[in-house]
Amino acid sequence: MDSIRNFCIIAHIDHGKSTLADRILELTGTVEKRKMKEQLLDQMDLERERGITIKLQPVKIRCSVKNVEGVENDQGKSTSKAIQQAERFNKQSDSTTQEYELNLIDTPGHVDFGYEVSRSLAAVEGAVLLVDATKGVQAQTLSNLYLAIEQGLEIIPVINKIDLPNADTEKVKKEIIHILGCREEEILLASGKTGEGVEKILRAVVEKIPAPEGKTEKPLRALIFDSKYDVYKGVLAYVRIVDGEVKREDELFMMATGKKSTAIEVGIFKPELSTQESLGAGDIGYIATGFKSVEHCRVGDTVTLSQSRINAEHHTREDADKTKADPLPGYKEVRPMVYASFYPLEGDDYNFMRDALGKLKLNDAAFVFEPESNPALGRGFRCGFLGMLHLEIIQARLEREFELSPTITTPSVVYKVKTGGRKDAIDVYSPIDMPDPSTIEEIMEPYVRLDIVTPSKYMGSVMELANSTRSEYKTTEYIDAERVLLSYETPLTDVIVNFHDELKSASSGFASMNYELSGYRSSDLVKMDILVAGEKVDAFSRIVPKELAFKEGKAAVKKLKDSIPRQNFAIAIQAALGGKVIARETISAFRKDVIAGLYGGDVTRKRKLLEKQKKGKKKMKNIGKVSIPPEAFLAVLKK
Repeated sequence: MDSIRNFCIIAHIDHGKSTLADRILELTGTVEKRKMKEQLLDQMDLERERGITIKLQPVKIRCSVKNVEGVENDQGKSTSKAIQQAERFNKQSDSTTQEYELNLIDTPGHVDFGYEVSRSLAAVEGAVLLVDATKGVQAQTLSNLYLAIEQGLEIIPVINKIDLPNADTEKVKKEIIHILGCREEEILLASGKTGEGVEKILRAVVEKIPAPEGKTEKPLRALIFDSKYDVYKGVLAYVRIVDGEVKREDELFMMATGKKSTAIEVGIFKPELSTQESLGAGDIGYIATGFKSVEHCRVGDTVTLSQSRINAEHHTREDADKTKADPLPGYKEVRPMVYASFYPLEGDDYNFMRDALGKLKLNDAAFVFEPESNPALGRGFRCGFLGMLHLEIIQARLEREFELSPTITTPSVVYKVKTGGRKDAIDVYSPIDMPDPSTIEEIMEPYVRLDIVTPSKYMGSVMELANSTRSEYKTTEYIDAERVLLSYETPLTDVIVNFHDELKSASSGFASMNYELSGYRSSDLVKMDILVAGEKVDAFSRIVPKELAFKEGKAAVKKLKDSIPRQNFAIAIQAALGGKVIARETISAFRKDVIAGLYGGDVTRKRKLLEKQKKGKKKMKNIGKVSIPPEAFLAVLKK
């Protein structure tokens, strides 16, 4: 176990995390050169196109590192071992070589997947903090760094992209020293593109990150940090073995869900699946559980051996109690934050969409859906997501993998509504389910505690952004001379849609945010409907604050005007509260020049043709139907 090192790479989006992982795999010979490609650990086409990691990916690396003892420098102070080894790697003729097993986890960085990142960090002992030499420390760098520090991990700071002409390594070094409190010589310089400095990073991982502390002779305790469905093997649990050992055909017990199963197969990632005889304490690998649903094998759960197996190996109950494993700390059930409904464009596609959503759920435990019906849209599904990015990913996967372009209703949170005929409040997941306004006594919406960490020079613009929402200011706390923590109580619906993007714009990407549900509050809310060509489109209905209804309605109809293609007749787009129209836009009709073929003659000839065209357009408007493309729904969702 002394030769095992478990670590991950944490970085802001587009700071070169996946490229550095490619160079590590290439340098250590983990992947053959003929099989190498860019962003090798990003398995989905969607990840490659967007340049972000959506699903984490572990890989086991075997490498040889020369051991060189640290020496005293001229001042008599011991310098960093990683720096010494980098300088003396090829100069020591008597150095010895040792084999190491490095387990690397490539994690997502977006705030939507914060819980998955925290579980991944719980599976390792160290993290490589990667910072772009041209951009410096940014929002997700900070948020992921704080998660790593909370887990007590060893941090190895690395400045990437030093080969670029506009790299400012000295400035970035000062930023890293400020947030991390490390010494300048501990910061490594590297280029994921050229491979420069990658050997130094591997040496630092071996020297600075401690070996796992678990013991193989203890009862099995394994942390599930991700799960994936396989058609032949059932649910694959991605696990970090903390204590004990697991082998094929062992009886497993999931501590949080209480489910039992038999291990069909155990193995490691190379990065493809590679079968092993067993996994021991300190290892990162997978267990094929045979479960048919990821609900039985949740992220954050603890896997141990079934108690029936333990009792069979011991003659007395006292001996069995001594071998009973305790669950690993920090388990929380992941709950959706945003709800939206998906409806197939054709009613015949309902069963196909149900199967497609079921297959997506098998590989995404945080995604939930249930059937629902609507008089206007027909049969569909109410879906729960972690955030707006999660929604976009599911929608994109439906289009790519199953060629489905569903109608998507406006995302909403769960409201609690009290009506005159009921004592208890009912949960309203969608504006479509809103009761008759005349029966509503009170509407309550979820509030969150919103914490924003920002450089003090952006404090004014960040506070101006927060004041543009319904946020209630709480406190200001100076972390140091250059960073400040702002706390607000904010409606969840104001945070989830586009607040994160606007925050990055207001702070040049340096601010980071975190939010936790704090409870429900009574609010003055109304249901706003959108009418297209005189017909109400339920998918565009939304629940909005009464004082913002006009502003929201005007913005929605303007977005739709730009998104819906022109027809041969004029299309009226209206926003309405009940029977009162509060905003309107008109999409002008295509107009054929019917008088182009006339040359001279009486003006009545032209007027006759124009009147005939006018009557035809009026008739077409009465019988015509407007086809709304999926892009229009997405445009409204993004505000």
